[in-house]
Amino acid sequence: DYTPAPTEGQQRVARSHFAQAHCRANPLHLSLRRCYSPHGRSIVNFDALRKRTEIIQAMRRFFVQRSYLEVDTPLLAPGLIPESVIEPFETRFIHPFREGSPLYLVPSPEIWMKRLLAEGSGSLFQVSHCFRNAEQIGRVHNPEFTMLEWYTVGDDYMDSADRTDELLRALTTDETRPSLRPPARRMSMAEAFEDLAGIDLAACDDGATLREEVARAGLPVAEPADWEELFNALFLQLVEPELPTDRPLILYDYPRRVATLARTNDDSPWCERWELYIDGLEIANCFTEETDRSRVEEFYRHEEERLASREAPTRSDRSFIEIFDRFPACSGVALGIDRLLMK
Repeated sequence: DYTPAPTEGQQRVARSHFAQAHCRANPLHLSLRRCYSPHGRSIVNFDALRKRTEIIQAMRRFFVQRSYLEVDTPLLAPGLIPESVIEPFETRFIHPFREGSPLYLVPSPEIWMKRLLAEGSGSLFQVSHCFRNAEQIGRVHNPEFTMLEWYTVGDDYMDSADRTDELLRALTTDETRPSLRPPARRMSMAEAFEDLAGIDLAACDDGATLREEVARAGLPVAEPADWEELFNALFLQLVEPELPTDRPLILYDYPRRVATLARTNDDSPWCERWELYIDGLEIANCFTEETDRSRVEEFYRHEEERLASREAPTRSDRSFIEIFDRFPACSGVALGIDRLLMK
């Protein structure tokens, strides 16, 4: 029987899908990403997969040449860092003679890599598969994805911004289109809100003022909404779509009221965090990592309270807090490889 060749449009869809498909054409990915033509013919783009391999090899060379230790940490954990914005995948260990116990697929290798840092590993990196449940399946979301995560001992978030420029320089050429080539533009979150939405974010430290801005913009928000949810509504609807795209953008100094494990300063409303955007899409997230145990405990309390309302809250790994008695000053970056390859 004659089976028509895939159209150019179908091939473009396949290239986009397989840039995210982690180079492993297993049944899950084939099902989720619909990488067959309507006629059942495979339209896998092996050139794209080879390019993906070359880029990951270049990433590894970049860090090995700078004396980072490459690690390979577990994909399963008996408990996680509590993060109310993430829904993890849960499975169960079945013991042949004793009661079983829950296990979670890690949403990031952070929980294991930070333990190595606390034990004196020095700067380290990893290319890891990560898993997040309750995600949309589409061009920029997938329940399984590939992350490049690295930690540099002694650096802060702005040092990491410079290193990220170096990494992008190693991965691009003069022929790469300008929107992907470093150096990245730097813009603070306060500048972005002021310039792109006309909002003085520093003056919105209380929920009432921020709620007024949401109402003025006519944005729908599910009540009861806390400060972080109001901020996200404004950012995602008014600011993020207007971010400049002529070259990579590092959006830095996020509000400290958005709970993270980024270092904060009592005298500032901001925390030491940035996100990298390319063509308007978030590619990477960076912190100057928090080292103060009391602040980590505060973060745990905040997130566990938010998670408590869930029908089956995730088990927190509270032993993680103990590493901050000896955790080194460092900066960490998590970069989505699949999203970068889409560019």
